Order: sequence, then structure tokens, then C-alpha cells
Amino acid sequence: MKERRILDYIFITLKGMAMGAADVVPGVSGGTIAFISGIYEELITSINNINLSLIGIFKKDGIKAVWNKINGNFLVSLFIGIFISVLSLAKFLSWLLENEPVLLWSFFFGLVVASIFFVGKEIKQWNLGKITILVLGAALAYFITELPVSENTDSLPYLFMSGALAICAMILPGISGAFILVLLGSYKTILDAVHERDLKIVITVALGAIFGLLSFARLLKWMFSHYKNTTLALLTGFILGSLNKIWPWKKVLETQTFGDKTVVVADKNVLPWAFEGDNQLMLAIILAIIGFSLIFILEKAATKK
Repeated sequence: MKERRILDYIFITLKGMAMGAADVVPGVSGGTIAFISGIYEELITSINNINLSLIGIFKKDGIKAVWNKINGNFLVSLFIGIFISVLSLAKFLSWLLENEPVLLWSFFFGLVVASIFFVGKEIKQWNLGKITILVLGAALAYFITELPVSENTDSLPYLFMSGALAICAMILPGISGAFILVLLGSYKTILDAVHERDLKIVITVALGAIFGLLSFARLLKWMFSHYKNTTLALLTGFILGSLNKIWPWKKVLETQTFGDKTVVVADKNVLPWAFEGDNQLMLAIILAIIGFSLIFILEKAATKK
């Protein structure tokens, strides 16, 4: 890999901000943003390099060699972007989600539809097996979006598992980590623990997230190394199946209030003309087209670079 300039790391930070913004919205995955912005495999490889072999590298060659091995500049730039986004954009996106959900979902729907084409065209060789994997991936993602929400629990082993599964979903295109926490019934418990500074729960979830991230990154790295086209077909299916969750027009069936935040835990998709209230159809279509076009504009910019 060629040496990066300061400007390159600024762009990586901006991509991290886009990932953070996506993860704030339940139903949209930061992994999808990482993929369409061209940093997904580098992210997986860099995380995968964080293992016990670093101890030997540190003893032999020092901290600089360890930093280079884990691609430290890249990871720090990316996670700074995610952190900035969560702090600065979370409140704005939450406001949009509450006050202009149709328009926000329309933009993301167009963006995710375009990302299906973007990821799918990376598959070099299509055959019946790849198509089958794509369909299975789409069916699994769709099934996950239809699962009933579990009751909240404060069991530490369960919260450890929740953190591991949520972080895996967060880096997996098409599946939202926040939505997984809602499904598992851990969302309120974790949110309350953060607000109340319950370090026992926060540390348990964090350790689960670290475990899930390091172990799942290793699996993804192995899949990309040995079965890249099959893996891409599976990820394309995940993104396709997730469209069920981000369809803009919904009828809310049930909500739950977590502190000062209300989360929809049960809804169903409806056609725009069956939507209760202003369907904002023309503006929604325009925003969907903007979201769709944005992916190809980013791709062309990356190609020129």
C-alpha cells in the first residue's frame, strides 16, 4: 500500500463520520457505508491483525512496527470520524427519524438500493451457486428484520453476547447493530447503563464487542481470502434483505420508550397511498434518487483519484 498523505486520512475520517451517521439510524449498517466507500476489506484486515502475534512484534521491533502492522493511522482516523459523527450528528439524525422519518428513510433506501448494484458488480463470476447464496442471504436478513423483540435482561453473560452480536452486525453490510440490540432486548439495559454510568454492564458489553469484533473480523478475512465472490454474493443478499427494514412508508404497531428515546419495535410496510398522514411522495422520490446517485458519484470520484 502506498504511503498516505494527511488529506487521505481526512477523507478516511469523513468516511468514518458517514459510518457513524448510518449506525445511529436503526436499520442502516455502518458496514454498508464502509463497503461502498471502498474501505471495507482494509478495515477487516486491519482489525484482523490485532492478535497475540503483536506481542512478539513489539519485543522484536518495537511499538512502531506494531502500529504499522495494525494500520494504526487508518484505524484511528476512521474511529475518530465515527466518534465525531455519533457526538455531532446523532441528535440531528434522531430528530429527523422522529420528525421526518419518510424523508430520511427515502434517502437511505435510495442509497442502499444503489449499494446492492455496487457490491453485486464486484462479483467477478456469477453462477447458480452465487445466486443461491444471494437469495439465502436476502432471506436471512429479511427474517431478522421480522423477528419479535425480546424482553430486556440484565444478565451479564447475555449482555456480553449482545455486545458481540451487535458489533458483528455493525460491520456486516445490511444489518444494523442498534436494531440487533433492540431484537435481543438489550437496548434499554445498555442505554440505562450508559446514562447511569453502570461500569459493570458497560465494561461487560464493551468486552463482548471487542471479542465479537476480533473474532468476526478473522472469519470475514478468511472468507474474503478463500471465497471472495461467494462472500460478496452473501453480503449483497444481506443488503437486499435489509430493504424491508428501511422502506419509507410504515404503519407503527408498537413502540417502547427507553429513557427519553422512543423506539418502534413493531411496524409493517404500507404503500405510499395507504400511509396515514402526508406521504410526501414527490420529495421522498427526489431524496431516494439523490441517495441512489450519491453512491455512483462517490464511485466515480474514487475511480478518478
